[in-house]
Amino acid sequence: MDVLSEVLKAVKLDGAMFYNAEFSAPWCFRAPPSRIVAPYLSPDSRHVIIYHLLTEGRGYGHVEGDGRPIPLNAGDIVIYPHGDAHIMGNGSPATPVDNEQELQRILSQGLKVCRFGGGGEMTKFICGYMTCDPQLSQVFLGGLPPIFKVHIRNDASGQWLENSLRYSVDNADAATPGGEAVLAKLSEVLFVETLRRYIALLPQEQTGWLAGVRDPEVGKALALLHRQPAHPWTIASLGNEVGISRSVLAERFRRYLSETPMAYLTRWRLQLGAQMLKTTSRSVAEIAAEVGYESEPAFNRAFKREFALPPARYRSQSKSPRH
Repeated sequence: MDVLSEVLKAVKLDGAMFYNAEFSAPWCFRAPPSRIVAPYLSPDSRHVIIYHLLTEGRGYGHVEGDGRPIPLNAGDIVIYPHGDAHIMGNGSPATPVDNEQELQRILSQGLKVCRFGGGGEMTKFICGYMTCDPQLSQVFLGGLPPIFKVHIRNDASGQWLENSLRYSVDNADAATPGGEAVLAKLSEVLFVETLRRYIALLPQEQTGWLAGVRDPEVGKALALLHRQPAHPWTIASLGNEVGISRSVLAERFRRYLSETPMAYLTRWRLQLGAQMLKTTSRSVAEIAAEVGYESEPAFNRAFKREFALPPARYRSQSKSPRH
């Protein structure tokens, strides 16, 4: 039972590589927040996650306004899951180059190698992004810090993934059929693999959704709820599927997520309903049934409690020009 896969199906990850760099020290650049980058990458209002994979050399990265840089070495991937503006560099140039002024040029050049810097130590890296539904993705993004790194060279699968990415990026200019699709899939695999490794490295005492995913019983319960959100679950039937008593399941679930399984399921159903209201033309009654409500009035009441608006008004406001 893989809860992360179930959630990522719902949020509909879509990604690509967009920058291939060879920078010589000293160098430093500022990447703008993802809300500035998003219109160039996605036609709709999707959340953008930016990441950088170092393939050679070293550097550092930190969120803008936070002067505590994270050291980076070849094989590290650094991710900015909430789309914060950030600084990347090696050495100490006087002023970072502000990429916000160069977005159109940067994104239009594709994966042609960009060279820049002061002529010293070389750092090579590839930049990529993932887009996802901003509402549904908060399930897993909410447990992530503004910046984190993971090393992917410490086993054969990570080495294979990095080598595949490097090969695909190096041959991107060949315009071979299917090349963009291959890079998009590799980008998605890289992001998911990084999340998996991050979860595995969490301290044993960690709580929250990501830590709950790692727990065998809580993770299985979460996977069942996400795989079959419309099923008429009860704490007893869920505990039976997981293989533990309902009292033990409730206690374990509350320890990690600070709420009951049924409260979690209710919120997820309503998040799914909100997403359908924004992205489909299905009726409120159809959406209510799809997410597990026996009647439209019951869905309306629960939805208004969660979002302070009835479903029909929520739909109209989400599609109005100001949104």
